[in-house]
Amino acid sequence: MTETPTSVPVPSPIISAAGLAEALAGPRPPVVLDVRYRLGGPHGRPDYDAGHIPGAVFVDLDAELAGVPGERGRHPLPDVADFGAVMRRAGVSAGTPVVAYDGHLGWGAARAWWLLRWTGHADVRVLDGGLAAWRGPLEKDAPSPAEGDFEPRPGGLPLLTADTAAELARTGLLLDARAGERYRGEVEPIDAVAGHIPGAVSAPTGENVDGDGRFLAPAALTARFAALGEVEPGARVGVYCGSGVSGAQQALALELAGFVPALYAGSWSEWSRDPARPVATGAQPG
Repeated sequence: MTETPTSVPVPSPIISAAGLAEALAGPRPPVVLDVRYRLGGPHGRPDYDAGHIPGAVFVDLDAELAGVPGERGRHPLPDVADFGAVMRRAGVSAGTPVVAYDGHLGWGAARAWWLLRWTGHADVRVLDGGLAAWRGPLEKDAPSPAEGDFEPRPGGLPLLTADTAAELARTGLLLDARAGERYRGEVEPIDAVAGHIPGAVSAPTGENVDGDGRFLAPAALTARFAALGEVEPGARVGVYCGSGVSGAQQALALELAGFVPALYAGSWSEWSRDPARPVATGAQPG
């Protein structure tokens, strides 16, 4: 079943490094989450220990922002109660602003952003440009924040299943956020089957950001997504990727552009496990 989001006003999904520095020095500083993660790369904790934004709490994407890999994909959604406990330990409360950052393209930070928004936290943003954009000091000591009171309530953003993703690909706009060669089925370095969901349109996440990893201006993103499906801002647009991580970055870009992002969290790693699901290859949606 597709979940329908509640109507709650939210701030911009991104914040500049200068804006974060100002917020940290203000009367209501945000909880800062370090979600450094790279697909197939080294674990982010050593980088966190070597230096992080003061007060930032490390969050392990594989262990804390995802469930156990299996039939639901490589990064299935975490158990909601477990996710709530992780966020409370990080100091997240219902009325506390949250800023997440990572060190590479915004994937890990956007996963935290999406999960918090999906579970009902309205005031969460991603540091635009990641840690590389930060010009303030770094620290090595891990903080011990006071326990937060955040209680997750799913439904804050729309969530697609395999069936509703397939339907959206037929009747609306479903974007494939993976690299173009994976979409076309030319290579598949991770999952067992190459190709894409029939009807989905290729939209690699690298085209959402500039050379410094900062998101393109909202007008540029709006033009990009509108051209992919001849849709207007405000329209519901779905997105999937390999396992629901980079797709969250695309969901954030869609929100910046004025669209309502619906994420297929299981993504290709779930879809391709089912031999009954059709697969398309080539440059066309199929």
